[in-house]
Amino acid sequence: MSALFSPLTLRDVTFPNRLWVGPMCQYSVEAEDGVPRDWHLAHLGAFATGGAGLIVVEATGVVPEGRISPQDVGLWNDEQRDAFRRIVDFLHAQGAVAGIQLAHAGRKASTYRPWAADRGTVPVDSGGWETVAPSPIAFGRYAQPRELTRDDIRGLIAAFAASARRAVAAGFDVIELHAAHGYLIHEFLSPLSNERADEYGGSLEGQARFLLEIVRAVRAEVGESVPVIVRISASDWAPGGLEREDAAQVARWAQEAGADLFDVSTGGLVAHQEIDVRPLYQVPHARFIREVAGVPVSAVGLITGAAQAEELVASGDVDAVTMARQFLREPRFPLRAARELGADVAWPLQYVRARPA
Repeated sequence: MSALFSPLTLRDVTFPNRLWVGPMCQYSVEAEDGVPRDWHLAHLGAFATGGAGLIVVEATGVVPEGRISPQDVGLWNDEQRDAFRRIVDFLHAQGAVAGIQLAHAGRKASTYRPWAADRGTVPVDSGGWETVAPSPIAFGRYAQPRELTRDDIRGLIAAFAASARRAVAAGFDVIELHAAHGYLIHEFLSPLSNERADEYGGSLEGQARFLLEIVRAVRAEVGESVPVIVRISASDWAPGGLEREDAAQVARWAQEAGADLFDVSTGGLVAHQEIDVRPLYQVPHARFIREVAGVPVSAVGLITGAAQAEELVASGDVDAVTMARQFLREPRFPLRAARELGADVAWPLQYVRARPA
């Protein structure tokens, strides 16, 4: 029996397999005012017809200023909730488990889309906005952010909880919190971006406070049945930054606060990072977090093949495998992967006539 295609249960949700679709920003111009429309239905719907065990919607702003770009989706109002419900209903109709990544981009917000001619921060007079961060330290050549006050922080914790409430009302089965890749929660976690002298800085415990208070607030909002995943960067790949020993401790605390699984990535915090990029380069970090913190993890990072993913789960290194670009190349990748591994995955009835004998 394939380990990759075995079920996994977190709280009241059973994932049919451990091959998951990671959140991938679409920067879709039709997502005006943060509302997902037809592109997101088609984009996410393709994965739902392909047998993935979990589909996680891209980084979704909990406030308008929390979006990475002006073209990103959000979940700060009921119009967005209702638009997501249409998409989630389709995912469920295909038997898929639906998750959403709630996020605030912090000092890396209000940026141009990756393929735009311009780079960096979108000016306010061009549709951008003032960015915020734990400390007024810019990311590379981006605009200098405003330092968050305690009242600001309390407001953002409440915004995460409110977005989680809307997500559950829209039908999402899983909540993921984005604490990686240099966005706001990660900015609090790392001493390279957090120089606060109050209770939200000064030590690892202080730096983790923002994340832990968000986890507690979200758990209180969604109840005990909904799994909460935390995407975490286990290393900043820069001297003086967050390392995996720190990330393991944060994961322990977050599990105690109500988190269930950690999607382990790395990097993204500083422009001068030096990452040793190669196939499976992030897996050792996921394995470390699992072994040291004793928490369930998923692995990401240049995992592209069925045999690779199978070995990672079968060896006990990770509990699930999350892929992104491979799904962009092949939205129904799990159907092929299952065949290669001798597993049985249901095909959509409309496609059964194309199933290899």
